[in-house]
Amino acid sequence: MKAAVLREVPGPLSIEEIQIDKPGPREVLIRTRAAGLCHSDLHFMEGLYPHPVPAVLGHESAGVVEQVGDQVTYVKPGDHVITCLSVYCGNCEDCLTGHLSLCLNKNDTARGREDVPRLSQDGDDMIQFLHLSSFAEQMLVHEHALVRVREDMPFDRAALIGCGVTTGLGAVFHTADVEPGTNVAIIGCGGIGLAAIQGARIAGAARIIAIDLLDNKLELAKQLGATDTINGKDANVVEEVKELTGGGVHYSFEAIGNKIAAEQCFHMLRPGGTATVIGMIPVGQSLELPGHAFLQERKIQGSMMGSNRFRVDMPRFVDFYLSDRLDLDTLVSNRISLDEINEGFEAMKNGDVARSVIVFDG
Repeated sequence: MKAAVLREVPGPLSIEEIQIDKPGPREVLIRTRAAGLCHSDLHFMEGLYPHPVPAVLGHESAGVVEQVGDQVTYVKPGDHVITCLSVYCGNCEDCLTGHLSLCLNKNDTARGREDVPRLSQDGDDMIQFLHLSSFAEQMLVHEHALVRVREDMPFDRAALIGCGVTTGLGAVFHTADVEPGTNVAIIGCGGIGLAAIQGARIAGAARIIAIDLLDNKLELAKQLGATDTINGKDANVVEEVKELTGGGVHYSFEAIGNKIAAEQCFHMLRPGGTATVIGMIPVGQSLELPGHAFLQERKIQGSMMGSNRFRVDMPRFVDFYLSDRLDLDTLVSNRISLDEINEGFEAMKNGDVARSVIVFDG
């Protein structure tokens, strides 16, 4: 099958022929129908987060079940599914207390070193990225890495729910638990930030302030529910947010992976407010916050994939979309082929798109 392979860091992806194994116990073989280009993939391509190579990247995807292995009862061939990097073991303390996205025992869902690898090329191992590797025509995953969804959900929009949408909505609904009538600010209007804006709208926030450096992203934010926009190039972001809200927001969200933006999120809070860092701040960077500010009960926290319970959340988000409560159409800026993947990442770096989605032949 064709797949996009990362061979050197930093570096582009190369389209290569690789081999995929048959499903073993509790494994599912999926025909990939759509895969979103997420900024997280770019972080690994650029070396901001370390990852061994060669690896097949990609983790935001949807497809159709082709085969199932022994002991699989949740899905059958022909089912439509969304994948999720929050693969869970189901047995550890985090899983048993309902915190599936924090499972530290994910390797129990992978094949052992002595086993035949799921992905290979001419006899050599190919590393599976985040237990998924969706920049490929097929995926071989543990059954705890997918959720069955309605067949009337379009694949290209379903793929976005596999990471960016669930991360943004979940950060609002689960991690921060935004209350109706409150004021919210989101820094970064890429795919995750735009999802968070919609989450704040659905949650009933009174004021939703979108912040970015690009006017085209701010225009998208308005379409999706932002009540106010601030271009960070033209303003003191913290002071403008405080002026708009009469003292600061109840909730702020960092959706870029930027140290300065995370610090701004904390500083724009009203007393008792909560800042949530969604983005992937590069390894080795630290935040600097004034200690006295915590006396006003300001809080800062992280969010891993929106604190999701994806087998519950994702079908609900599908229903949101199909009932016109969640706009995913606006998020899909480009539909591209696998061969155009590097051009898709260049468009992401230039800020030209909300999301590019690879569409595979059915």
